[in-house]
Parts: sequence; structure tokens; C-alpha cells
Amino acid sequence: MTPLPNRPKTSKRPLYLGMLMALAMLTASAARAQSLTIALASMPTAVDPHFHNLVPNNAIAAHVFDRLVHQDERQRLIPGLAEAWRPISDTEWEFRLRRGMVFHDGAPLEAEDVAATLRRVPAVPNSPGPFTQFTRSIAAVEVIDPLTLRIRTRSPAPLLPIDLSVVPIIPRRFEGAATSAFANGSAMVGSGPFRFESFVPGERVTLLRNDAYWGGRPPWARVTLRIVPNDSTRAASLLAGDVDAVEAVPLTQLAALRRRPDLRLWRAVSNRVMFLSFDTHRDATPFATERGGRPLATNPLRDRRVRLAISKAINRPLIVERLMENEAIAAGGLLAEGFFGASPRLAPEPFDPDGARRLLRESGWPQGFQLTLHGPNDRFPNDERILQAVAQMLARIGIEARAEAMPFNLLLARGGPPDHAFSAMLLGWGSNTGEVSSPLRGLLATPDRQTGMGVANRGRYSNAALDALLSRALGTVAEDERRQLLEQASEVAIGDHAIVPVLYQVNIWATRRGLTYAARADEWTLAQFFTPDP
Repeated sequence: MTPLPNRPKTSKRPLYLGMLMALAMLTASAARAQSLTIALASMPTAVDPHFHNLVPNNAIAAHVFDRLVHQDERQRLIPGLAEAWRPISDTEWEFRLRRGMVFHDGAPLEAEDVAATLRRVPAVPNSPGPFTQFTRSIAAVEVIDPLTLRIRTRSPAPLLPIDLSVVPIIPRRFEGAATSAFANGSAMVGSGPFRFESFVPGERVTLLRNDAYWGGRPPWARVTLRIVPNDSTRAASLLAGDVDAVEAVPLTQLAALRRRPDLRLWRAVSNRVMFLSFDTHRDATPFATERGGRPLATNPLRDRRVRLAISKAINRPLIVERLMENEAIAAGGLLAEGFFGASPRLAPEPFDPDGARRLLRESGWPQGFQLTLHGPNDRFPNDERILQAVAQMLARIGIEARAEAMPFNLLLARGGPPDHAFSAMLLGWGSNTGEVSSPLRGLLATPDRQTGMGVANRGRYSNAALDALLSRALGTVAEDERRQLLEQASEVAIGDHAIVPVLYQVNIWATRRGLTYAARADEWTLAQFFTPDP
């Protein structure tokens, strides 16, 4: 047999390395496909789910902690941890929990956890924006069995299911947990679609998929919520492909984003109103002075005619067109058309500088006065520019206004109790419930810690007629009657110019191509509702 000639030896090492590189690339691609990175616009003030009722905090908490009742993207109620609920008398509700739900550590979620949560809400110390307005109606909670609880209210409370859609449920063992225990992660155990991994204040929140979530397996194994308050940086991160989605799309970057075929925009009319709040409580207010800077003996903001003059001085259509790129709606009430209880009779105050000057003369301020407007520079779309524009408009009617913008956290801390440091503020309010009862209770009801009313009433406005209408509305079960009472209460408040509405926001998200987002009226950015195209 003639032997075959020797063949040259071929090294297998390059082939092996190539296979490893290809596998690594496939693994990285698969990991990216399972991960989602979102750039958030606002700095959360806390991750304790009951410490501060604020949209950035609530949206982050909603990933980790679930609620008895959910709201869809239009804020309509749908089942959550509770598969059903019903009134069993005028002052008693029964909630039936789903079977087989567990917290992230495997402990069963039962009615006693809900009861413990409702006990904790009023016990959180030093809360700058407590959740008590949603629980004050509760007189007692009775656990019937592990899946059933009954809640007795002090008076008829038709809004109880709506209110409880805002309260995150925690394990009973953390009822007494300090806010710091959530900040360090030890108490960040919920039952939501994602498990908490880490929180770096001012930088990011990292979450992992909860494969046992009752609502179905989320599409993302890992979610990173990057905190990027700077508008340009947030938009640039999407344009560069560093993130998959951004919230609160900067209006200055909107045209550039529209031109990109690899990006998508998602919109919803917001439940948020931007408004001016006034110190109507003090006889003399610190930031309203004579033109030379001398203190005033009287507070001009207590006069309804002065507040109306300020409203007439604001050219809302111009702000919407020039500053908001027509991605906002001129506001006349507390919520945009279509939300429950929003009065169709509250149109935006017409721009009327001559009428504004006449009102100042009639109210005893023919030469006007000086006023500092305080507002945020890092919370709402174009907030500082809106503040400056309003100040310029007031100057044209004789109110020498100066705009002073600051970080939102500082504005809230100084502008609320106990200091109430400012005279006039540009603020925003989003209705957690999708009803006008929310801003009426939070912003305009006479402050009362016992009832939880007026928790965000930083001007300490008080109107007995408004309080009476609101009280009737909150105790009215018949939906049509409650709607009418809320409309009337709104009309009383706006007719008194308790606050001056400026605009309703339009919420805008942008994503890379291949992603869809169910745009939400409540402004929440929720990872589970970003879905990849099939």
C-alpha cells in the first residue's frame, strides 16, 4: 500500500479564537436585547415609597412595589394586587387579593401586609409630601382571612379604590422601617415586576426582572434608570445610542429627534397643570416690596384683583407656541379636558394687559410693586424659561418681577412648611388619581394635618365655600353628582384666582426604533410598558 503523502499541519487556534469572539458577540447582543436603559429627567427625593408623594419617586417605586388597584395609561382603574373590590355599605369596602402572590424574597403577600402598609403611611416622620390624603378617610382595617380585608371609613368614601391605587404595598415586617432602610436597600423588598438591585443617589437605579410577577414576565431581565436632569445631555444620550429611551423629551431637541428615522416619539396629554401659587395667608409677605425695595405693610397677593391682574398679564398662547413648541395646552382650570371633574366652563384667562393695569389701579397699586417669582430649574419642561417669561410679562403691567430659579428639592423644602419662605411660586401638580379631586384636596383645600387636606397648599389659601363643596364631593357615591360637585369646586377656586393656571403639559417620550411605549397621562416612566417590536 502506498502511504498517503503527509499533509501540512493546520493550527486550530485561530478558528477557536474566532468562535470565542463570535460567541462573545452573540452573548453581548443577547444581553443587550434583554436589558433596557432609560434616561430620567428628574431627581428622586427618596426611594421610601411612602416618604414623599412625588412623580419621580412614585414611578421608581412602582417598579418594585405593587398596588392594590392599578391605573391604565388613561388613569382608568383596573385590578392590581386586588382582583376585585366592592362596597358592602356606605362606609365599608371589601378587597379580595389574588391567590399565590409573593414578595421578591418569596414571602407570601397577604391581607396583613396591606393592613401594615396602611398603618405605616401616617407614621412616616418628616414627610414633605405625605400620602395621608389617600388614607385619612380610613377608620379601621379588618383582616378577614389571608386574601380578604375590609376597610371601614369615617364617612362615605367613594374614592377609596382610586386613593389606594396610589399607595405602594410593603411587607408587614417593614411597617416600622425607617426611610434610611429603603435608601440603603435593606427594606426595598416589594412584589412588583422588578427586583431592586441598587440605587446611587443622583446617578441611577438598577433593577432586575421578577420572574414570579403575577402580571406576567416583564420583557427586560435588567433595567437601568439613569438620572439625567440636563435636557441636552439626556437627548444626546439617546442620539448617541447610550440609552434606549428618554422621558420628558427636551423641546429644544424635538426637531432634531423628529428628523431621525431610527427614533420614535410617544405622546399623551398630561394630568399635570403648571400654575402660579401665591402667599394669601400673611398680612405682609417677604418677596413683595415697594419699587425701591422697602417692605410693604400689606400683602398685595391677598387681593383677588391683583391675582386676576397677574393672570391677565400672562400670554399663555405665546408661551405654548414659543417656549413649548406647541407641545402644551393653555390652561384655564386644574386639569385638561377629559379628566374626571374638569370643568368645561373654565377657559384660559384671555391675555389682557390693559385690563390687568386697570385692576392694579382699582386695587390700590397704580404704580405696581416689586415681586420675586420663585420656581424650579430642573423639574418640568422649560420650567426656568417659563418662569422668566412670566416675570417679563408681569413687568409690562407694572409689577417689577424678578425670576429666581433653583433646584426643585430646595424649592419644595423652603417653600413649604414650616418656613413658607416665598411669596409667589411657579409649580406643577399631577393628579395621582386622574380626578380634579386631587389638586383640590392637595393644593387648594384649607391645610389640615388631621384630615390630610391641603398637604401641598404652600400659599395656605383658605376658602370655606370651596371646602364645603369638596367635602360634599368626596362623600358622594353617585358618579354624575360627584362630577358636578367637583366642577363647581374647581370653578369656585379658579373664580377666586386661588392659583393661576398657566399650561397643561403634554408628556413626550422618545425611544430607539424597535421599541414601543404606552404613553401615560400620569407621566410615569415604567419599564414594563416598553415593549420590543415582534
